Amino acid sequence: MGFVTGMLAGMARTGRDPAPLLSAAGIAPAVLADPSARIPLAAYAELYNRVAAALDDEAFGLFSAPLRGGSFEFLSRVLVGAPSLEEALQRLSRFLRVLLPDMAVSVAREGGYGWLRIAETRPLAPNSDDPGRVFAYEWLLRLIHGLACWLAGRGLALDAVDFPYPRPPHAADYALIYTADSGFGAQRLAARFQANLLDLPVRRDEAALEAFLVGAPGRIATLYRRDRNTVRAVRDLLRAALPALPGLDEIAARLHLSPRSLHRRLAEEGVNFRQIKDALRRDLALARLAKTDIPVAVIAAELGYADPSAFYRACVEWTGLAPSDYRAWLAGRG
Repeated sequence: MGFVTGMLAGMARTGRDPAPLLSAAGIAPAVLADPSARIPLAAYAELYNRVAAALDDEAFGLFSAPLRGGSFEFLSRVLVGAPSLEEALQRLSRFLRVLLPDMAVSVAREGGYGWLRIAETRPLAPNSDDPGRVFAYEWLLRLIHGLACWLAGRGLALDAVDFPYPRPPHAADYALIYTADSGFGAQRLAARFQANLLDLPVRRDEAALEAFLVGAPGRIATLYRRDRNTVRAVRDLLRAALPALPGLDEIAARLHLSPRSLHRRLAEEGVNFRQIKDALRRDLALARLAKTDIPVAVIAAELGYADPSAFYRACVEWTGLAPSDYRAWLAGRG
């Protein structure tokens, strides 16, 4: 839900009611009150397009000047003709300098690594943890990374990313979208990757671009995420087995894979077995705390925690609050 409220932050600043757009995208407006809620990715992409169209701003009203409708298409057409990924990203940085002057984007090779850096040229908000400011960085990194992956015709791993704001409540999902090695509180966003990725040729042509633009720009949210087929299969098996928690070897056997093959496939999707298990239990725990009155000890047992104190510590790590306090906080928000 952090990504949804971030996307809607520009509308909130101007007092516009997002409820009609949420409903049109198949999302109940009341879901905004539940920070533990999750929505289907297709609904998120639909909301993306509807907000951009309503504001005539493909950057959701988060910057001093709008990114008018058609900007994403124009950018994509500029990049397709580049001979290499490095040249495409250099073109992208020049494009954004003209149309998105609030943010400075640069790409460089340093010490065997490639670096993508994003920094404000003017403050986006008074507070570093402002939801609109946080989402502005999340969105722009996702846009650039997703386009780079599409141009190269493959997923491109980010080794590490430092973000210029405090750790947000939904930071656990960064492992599935950006990288598991995420840092916070930096002066500017800095994403590190292997330098040889910049040498990859651009593999897309005009015909591929026409298909890519169907559903754009929201479609970028659905491409090259890290929670892909193997991750979903593992998550489903773990959920079905609760309160038992099968290990990697057992899950691999159920998928008719060797443990080594499963480990490799998960690594290719940018995540490991422990992260999937932890994310599953977090999602289920927060949903049950928010939507049911099941006793905390019962929730802990249902999710495979050895004792309530382990669940208590996990909840504090996720939310900053003990389970009962988290429930009280949600109740106070209505």
